[in-house]
Amino acid sequence: MNIDVELIEKVVKKVLTDVESSCPAESEYTYGIFETMDDAIEASAKAQKEYMSYSMSDRQRFVEGIREVVCKKENLEYMSQRAVEESGMGAVEYKIIKNRLAAEKSPGIEDLTTEALSGDDGLTLVEYCPFGVIGAIAPTTNPTETVICNSIAMLAGGNTVVFSPHPRSKGVSIWLIKKLNAKLEELGAPRNLIVTVQEPSIENTNIMMNHPKVRMLVATGGPGIVKAVMSTGKKAIGAGAGNPPVVVDETADIEKAAVDIVNGCSFDHNLPCIAEKEVIAVDQIADYLIFNMKNNGAYEVKDPAIIEQMVELVTNDRKKPNVNFVGKSAQYILDKVGIKVGPEVKCIIMEAPKDHPFVQIELMMPILPIVRVPNVDEAIEFAVEVEHGNRHTAMMHSRNVEKLTKMAKEIETTIFVKNGPSYAGIGVGGMGYTTFTIAGPTGEGLTSAKSFCRKRRCVLQDGLHIRMK
Repeated sequence: MNIDVELIEKVVKKVLTDVESSCPAESEYTYGIFETMDDAIEASAKAQKEYMSYSMSDRQRFVEGIREVVCKKENLEYMSQRAVEESGMGAVEYKIIKNRLAAEKSPGIEDLTTEALSGDDGLTLVEYCPFGVIGAIAPTTNPTETVICNSIAMLAGGNTVVFSPHPRSKGVSIWLIKKLNAKLEELGAPRNLIVTVQEPSIENTNIMMNHPKVRMLVATGGPGIVKAVMSTGKKAIGAGAGNPPVVVDETADIEKAAVDIVNGCSFDHNLPCIAEKEVIAVDQIADYLIFNMKNNGAYEVKDPAIIEQMVELVTNDRKKPNVNFVGKSAQYILDKVGIKVGPEVKCIIMEAPKDHPFVQIELMMPILPIVRVPNVDEAIEFAVEVEHGNRHTAMMHSRNVEKLTKMAKEIETTIFVKNGPSYAGIGVGGMGYTTFTIAGPTGEGLTSAKSFCRKRRCVLQDGLHIRMK
């Protein structure tokens, strides 16, 4: 029997060519970025099935890989700079702090503790297990920070994640997701653990929220998007708005309180939902507090006409913040009302009545109204009122343990910071882990890996209990 070797080689070559042409070339791998939301979700679902076969130590390696990418100096600086340029919000030096914080202090698999019960009837284990594909909506206020902390927590929990970034921060979000996927692939992870679409939009977000393969929804943003995810019928985590008050009573260290309040209010130009949004000061110490705030970077506006001009400028119909001023610097805002100041001015303060728009609205800009009250009990009562039941964040400066305890009990916020700046509540100079998805509306609080997992019970009857009866 004669064998035509040349013919066989041609046939094999043709088959290999056909196979290669039917598969995307290595250079065509999009590192988690897809044209359509359906394609992104399908890829995520496929990746999650594969991911289920990976070990816990693999998950932790992947988490460490994410940390490494983010904390690399050139990446940290680039994403922080680009986020500010693209969104027009915040300041680079604060974005660097927040991005590093999200990478270094978001918990990994160590958060997934196992419960064990043993006794005469056997052994029961309760473990945190993945939901599957999670749809996560990220805001323009903290775009990269949210991608970082959610990716770490969700992947640590064994999930994959489909992000829906805000259109005004899509470029930096896509850049980061590509970087993370490249590192994960280098570490041997399945492709497409973290995905998104090339053109984020409301339409694509709606597709994601209603897709049957998305098992959980996580919204970090305003009340509208939180309400939307909660109305889908799926497991939903909503990180909503806040209007954090800070109370200062007559027993406080006023000098320190002034520094803490100015620093907390001006952190990333007041973009974090945890940041001080209004001061409620006992009348006895209000003047001295204002004096010290002015000595530490606050600019006081006293002219009622200029205050009214600012209201018209930075709010829409006195009901909502004007997005064009959200996350802008105090220097920028003052310039628009004809006041020239230097970069040493961190925030704008003014005295205001309780019903003033600056007191009642979460502005997310470094404008800080100060409300005088006769005593600490009235201050606490008004703080509860002006927080609007968001149960997000509140601060108090006091040496009176009884009153600190009273406010903590009555305001019921997820974060309550005593005698420190607001950002201590997310681990900047304060103890504890960090997250930029703080779920007040749905009750999870400061989310971590276990927030994105299901608790499952495994029971062995009449076995593996080794104590004597």
